[in-house]
Amino acid sequence: MNLVFDLGGVLIDWQPADHLKKHFPQRAADDASAHALVRAFFHHQDWLDFDGGLREAEDVAARTAQRLQLPPEAVRELVVPLGEFLQPVAVTVDMLARLAEQRDAGAPLKLYYLSNMPLPYARALERRLPELFGRFDGGVFSGDVKRIKPNTEIFELLAWRHGLVPADTLFIDDSVPNVESAMALGWQALHCTSPAALAAQLPRMVDKALGN
Repeated sequence: MNLVFDLGGVLIDWQPADHLKKHFPQRAADDASAHALVRAFFHHQDWLDFDGGLREAEDVAARTAQRLQLPPEAVRELVVPLGEFLQPVAVTVDMLARLAEQRDAGAPLKLYYLSNMPLPYARALERRLPELFGRFDGGVFSGDVKRIKPNTEIFELLAWRHGLVPADTLFIDDSVPNVESAMALGWQALHCTSPAALAAQLPRMVDKALGN
């Protein structure tokens, strides 16, 4: 059985509205305005290109500041060092550790990640969280391969690299379009609505699949 994890929102805490509230309190004064700014800031093609390794952090910061009429230095202070501040989600990281222990004890289980992640953030996470990444059997960051979810090419690349059989592969992501892309390729898929819920549900699913 192969488990393929998204990182942001699953194993790595990703609260974009909170970041924007902190850096732009006048433009993100409440939940509604913060979520509107999230869509404009992070769901634009500039950020998708950053995810896909096609733009540099400084370039994205400058373009975003100009496009949204935000203070350039405040945007830079958010965008450029953000990888240093992303934190693991304790409940799901603990779950991953237990799954890795099952694998290491001989269970027919492999663990992978498939993440939309800009290159500087990916390198920062690898450097800062070696124990986490040491538990995986492999994985793909979008910034490294110039492909992003929900594009099916990035799923196919991971499968090709590691010989994943779709019917034996379960993909976990907090994004419905990403889950749908995995299912379109014949993968099993699970929508993560919250890390706590996932930590309660996934081990039971794995035990059942492994006949435990």
